[in-house]
Amino acid sequence: MSQHIKTKGRAIERTMTPFWMKLDTSWLPFADAATPELPMRRLLRLALFQLTVGMSAALMIGTLNRVMIVELHVSAALVSFMIALPLLLAPVRALIGFRSDGYRSVFGWRRVPFIWFGTMAQFGGLAVMPFALIILSGHAVGLPIWGKIGGALSFLLVGAGMHTTQTAGLALATDLAPEHARPRVVAMLCAMLLAGMIGGALLFGWLLTPYNQFHMIQVIQTTALITIVLNSIALWKQEPRRRYADDEELPARRAGMETLSAAWALFRAQPLAMRRLVTIGLGTLAFSMQDILLEPYGGQVLHLPVGETTALTALLAAGAGAAALVARWRLTRNGDPYRIAAAGTLVGLLAFSCVIFAAPLHSGLIFGAGVGLIGFGGGLFLVGTLSDAMGRVIGDMSGLALGAWGAVQVLASGIAIAIAGTLRGTIATLAAHGTFGPSFTGPAVGYDAVYHVEIYLLFATLIAIGPLVRRSSTATNALTQQDAAFGLK
Repeated sequence: MSQHIKTKGRAIERTMTPFWMKLDTSWLPFADAATPELPMRRLLRLALFQLTVGMSAALMIGTLNRVMIVELHVSAALVSFMIALPLLLAPVRALIGFRSDGYRSVFGWRRVPFIWFGTMAQFGGLAVMPFALIILSGHAVGLPIWGKIGGALSFLLVGAGMHTTQTAGLALATDLAPEHARPRVVAMLCAMLLAGMIGGALLFGWLLTPYNQFHMIQVIQTTALITIVLNSIALWKQEPRRRYADDEELPARRAGMETLSAAWALFRAQPLAMRRLVTIGLGTLAFSMQDILLEPYGGQVLHLPVGETTALTALLAAGAGAAALVARWRLTRNGDPYRIAAAGTLVGLLAFSCVIFAAPLHSGLIFGAGVGLIGFGGGLFLVGTLSDAMGRVIGDMSGLALGAWGAVQVLASGIAIAIAGTLRGTIATLAAHGTFGPSFTGPAVGYDAVYHVEIYLLFATLIAIGPLVRRSSTATNALTQQDAAFGLK
C-alpha cells in the first residue's frame, strides 16, 4: 500500500513539474556550458561584460554613425575616421592578452585589473562623447576643432576600453572554465555580445525617435552608467586571488613565453598560420566595410526614419545569431570550420547584391533581406574561424590566443571602416561633378562603389580559404566533434 502511494506521489510530482524542466538539455542553448567549477548563474553574471561591449558597439557603429551623418551633418570621411580610430588600436589586444597572462597585482589578480580599467575607459569616453559631438556639429558655442579633438578622444577611450575589457574578460572566462567546456563558454559569451548589440540597437532607435540633442545626451550617458554598473556586477568574486612565490610561477614563465616575440613565434610555427591570418583579415574587410554605411544608406537613399535604420543593427545581429545555430548544426557533425566560413562568404555575395539592387528598385524589403544576409554570412565566417582558432590555444596562454585572434579581426574592421568612408565620400564627390556621366549622379553611387569592392574582397577570401579547406579535411584537423560543438550541443 505504501509503495503504491509513493508511486502515485511521484506521478503527481512529474505532472506538476513545469514543462521547461522536462526539456532535454540538447534543446537548451548553452545548457552544457555550465560546470561545477563555473555554475550557470555565475557564468551568466560574468557574461554581462560582453553585454555592455555589444551595447557600446551598437551605439558607436550604428546609432551615432547615422546621427552624425544625417542629423548633425558631419562629413562621412570624418565619421569613418572617428569610428575607425579605436578599431585601429586592435594590435594592442594581443599585447593586453599577453600582459594579463603574466600580470601579478598586489591583490593576487591577473585579469580583474585589466577589465576594471577597461571599464573606466569606456565610462569616461561615453560621458564626454555627446558634448564633443554637439560642438563638432557647430550646434553649440565653441570652435569646431575642439569638437574634433574631443570626439576623437572620446571614441578612442571607448574603443580602448572595449578592447581591454573584452580581451581580459574572455581570458578570465577561459581560465575559470574547465578545458572541455571552454569552447562552449566562449561561444556563450559571443552570443551575449550579439544580445547586447540587438537590444542596444532596438533600445537606442526607440529612444531617439524623434531625434533631438537632449535625448542623445541622455542615451549616451545612460549607456556609460549601465556599463560601469553591469561590469562591476560581472567582476564581483569571479577571479580567485593567487599568491605566486616568484615570477617563475606565472603561467607565461612556465610556458616559456617570457616575451611577446617568443609567444608570437610559437603561433607562426603552426601550419599555414599566416594564410589563416590573411583569410581572417580579408573576410573581415569584406564584411566590415558596410558597418558605417548601411544606416546612412537607408536614410539618404531609401529615406528610412531613424528608428528603422537603427533597427538594421539588430537585424545584422539577428542574422549572426541564426548563423551560430546553423554552424552549430554543422560542427556537431564534425563539419570543417573553413567550409562553414566559405559558405558564409558565398552568402555574403548574395547579400551585397541585394543591397545594391535595393536602390534602383526602391525596395526597403530587399534592403532588409540583404542586411539580414550580411549578418548571416558574417556570422558563419566568424564562427568558422573562431572555432578553428579555439583549437589552437597554446597551453594556459588563453589571453594571448584570444588577443591575437581578435587583433587581426578588429584591425581589419578598423581599416575597412576607414577605407569605406573615404571611398564613399570621394566617389560621391566625383559623381556630383558629373565625372561618371549623367547616369551616375545619385546619392547611391558612392555607396554602391563600396559594396562592389566588398564583393571583390569576398572572392579574394574564397581564394585564400581554398588550401585551408583541403588541409582541414584531412586527418590533420585537430578539432574533435566534442570540441567543435561551439556551445549549442
